[in-house]
Amino acid sequence: MASSENTSASVPQPVGEAKLHIDGIEMVRLLGPQDRLLTTVERQFPLVSVLVRGNDITLSGDPAQVEAARHLVDELLVMVRGGHDLTPTEVNSSARILENDRAASPAELLSQSILTSRGKSVRPKTMGQKQYVDAIDENTVVFGIGPAGTGKTYLAMAKAVQALQRKEVERIILTRPAVEAGERLGYLPGTLTDKIDPYLRPLYDALNEMMDPEIVPKLLAAGTIEVAPLAYMRGRTLNNSFIVLDEAQNTTPEQMKMFLTRLGFGSKMVITGDITQVDLPTGTSGLQVVTRILDRIDDIHFATLTSADVVRHTLVGQIVDAYTKYDQIQMARRENAAQRTDHPSDRDRRSTTPKR
Repeated sequence: MASSENTSASVPQPVGEAKLHIDGIEMVRLLGPQDRLLTTVERQFPLVSVLVRGNDITLSGDPAQVEAARHLVDELLVMVRGGHDLTPTEVNSSARILENDRAASPAELLSQSILTSRGKSVRPKTMGQKQYVDAIDENTVVFGIGPAGTGKTYLAMAKAVQALQRKEVERIILTRPAVEAGERLGYLPGTLTDKIDPYLRPLYDALNEMMDPEIVPKLLAAGTIEVAPLAYMRGRTLNNSFIVLDEAQNTTPEQMKMFLTRLGFGSKMVITGDITQVDLPTGTSGLQVVTRILDRIDDIHFATLTSADVVRHTLVGQIVDAYTKYDQIQMARRENAAQRTDHPSDRDRRSTTPKR
């Protein structure tokens, strides 16, 4: 007689199946180049087998995961039909949204277009980015804090351009602290403007992506758009403006206070930075300090973006996580070393050791 263990082991596991018929052009856009979007879906649901034949997709495997995978594909189809160009980032973000809330609609949450330039829409691609963009709409001062590649500066500038186009503000002011990352301004050739220009170049590049490149120089010449180093902000009151401070981790506490107090009537401020990439030669980052000073003030919002919001190459998110883990280990080691050095028994032993 077979044991109860063998009997239970021989019981076949339930298998679920779902079939979808998709029109040709929609199928092509859903699968993506080299079927990379399909591969991303398979990675999200390891217990689901995905078979594509012609215009039909068959999902089979664990019933719960099959149902979740079908829900995800349905949402991706809605995005495709709405003209959304899908990337693996949207697939991963949509899967995370549905995992946290089955009643949510990633197609609705991630299809908010901020502006369209030359046929390309600028929109949040992750839930964190969506919350960040919503915070900019709802608050006067917003801090976007997160690692490289999370879109914090790009989305802030998109909101600035949108506000200008809607005539919600009269001008855009983009600024950064001119702090070297291992290089020296003084060794660069040319005038002061020429020396500072490399620090501001990323802001110009983003502007040219979001607006007609022929219009940008005219707006700059008219003062409707101003791109300037942070030092140029001192002594000014900025009314009816959308002001973006980039690389805020490289401000001193004094510079951060100076910048925030430039806020005038009818204006909005967005401050972006990554507190893990401080290039200040000495002292404390103003971005680190301000999170402790202003965190309880109404109409000021701190939006934190993480590696899950990285929209560059998928390796960037893994690199960010690896460095974050390394920094945590190093910090723990320094704290342990400091505790051993300052231990009372160590101090007593040093004080009672006879001098030779």
